[in-house]
Amino acid sequence: MSFRDPFHNSLEIESLLAQAGSRWDDRTGSISMPIYQVTTFRHPGLGESTGFDYSRTSNPTRQVLEEVLATAEGGSKAVAFPSGMAAVDCFLRLFKPGEKILVLEDLYGGTWRILESVFRPWGLQIQYISCEDLEYPERLSRHGQFAGLFLETPTNPTLKISNIANAVSLAKSHGAIVAVDNTFLTFCLQRPLDLGADLVVYSSSKYLGGHNDVLSGVLVAKTAELGERLAKLQNTTGAVLGPWDSWLLLRGLKTLPLRLKQQQQNALTIANWLLSHPAVADVFYPGLPGHPSHAVHQSQASGAGGMLSFTLRNPAKAATVLSKVKLWLFAESLGGVESLITLPVKQTHADVPEATRIHLGIVDSLFRLSVGIENAQDLIQDLAQALED
Repeated sequence: MSFRDPFHNSLEIESLLAQAGSRWDDRTGSISMPIYQVTTFRHPGLGESTGFDYSRTSNPTRQVLEEVLATAEGGSKAVAFPSGMAAVDCFLRLFKPGEKILVLEDLYGGTWRILESVFRPWGLQIQYISCEDLEYPERLSRHGQFAGLFLETPTNPTLKISNIANAVSLAKSHGAIVAVDNTFLTFCLQRPLDLGADLVVYSSSKYLGGHNDVLSGVLVAKTAELGERLAKLQNTTGAVLGPWDSWLLLRGLKTLPLRLKQQQQNALTIANWLLSHPAVADVFYPGLPGHPSHAVHQSQASGAGGMLSFTLRNPAKAATVLSKVKLWLFAESLGGVESLITLPVKQTHADVPEATRIHLGIVDSLFRLSVGIENAQDLIQDLAQALED
């Protein structure tokens, strides 16, 4: 048995997700996908299988989650992992020692850490590029042949925008795999596979789960061949999402479009308010017309999402702001219903060398906001009192 879409993918995303897993259990008619908290499965006979043998390879709850995600993303196969970093690790295992991959220089600190502490020593050649390099492909010619290209858009935490179509065009001329981390926007607002990417990467602990209660990661492959390569790697290394966490993620998906709509509306309201605050130096949000890549973002995404960042004119006030917020929660992670405030230089990007952080704009006064579903004016009032002298 598998996830059944009786409408043959003709539904809008809201309808597809609202009933995710609701039609799987024919025996009982369960509206909620059952949690198959089981390790192994009984065989009907020698050489026969129900389709499930051992949960490391496949589990009904995880399978339904993966099929829903593949359908929602427009891919052939999704593979679910116990964390976003486990998903990134599986992607990087597609390459051999000595092969080169191009990586966007502005990226999550954990991704930088696994590249530099695990895969570079292992033998992978890693070349960092900028968003601007993707606008001028001739800049990349000096890097020669490469096997993969990995980017985030918008980037974490400075919300820079990469031109996905340019990245795909460049990579295809080299026969390279293009992977896009779509964690900030999800398939509701941006669809990299439709733009030609081969693979979408998620820390699904974030918006897909949406409630800060499940640790998980996802890869969605455009082709069945690439999907099977990833599934084989996952089965071999054992980095699989358990049935309970699969169920939590499946439940979170049901409200994703509603949550994201409110988060995006709140984020735009807060970004516009920050623009006029005397204590704020810069605001980074691709939904603002003043964002340097606003037009590029609009050409490849249907919204700007719920993430934004800003810097203070006086960096010495950063610690004071964090100590004064009341409604905003000073915590790492993002994408949940609760609004979070983070200081990347000390948290998410602390392992990145100082010179690199400064080059990327990850300065001492840069705050990253994950805007939740609370009342926008309540969130603004809390920031206002925290920013007061």
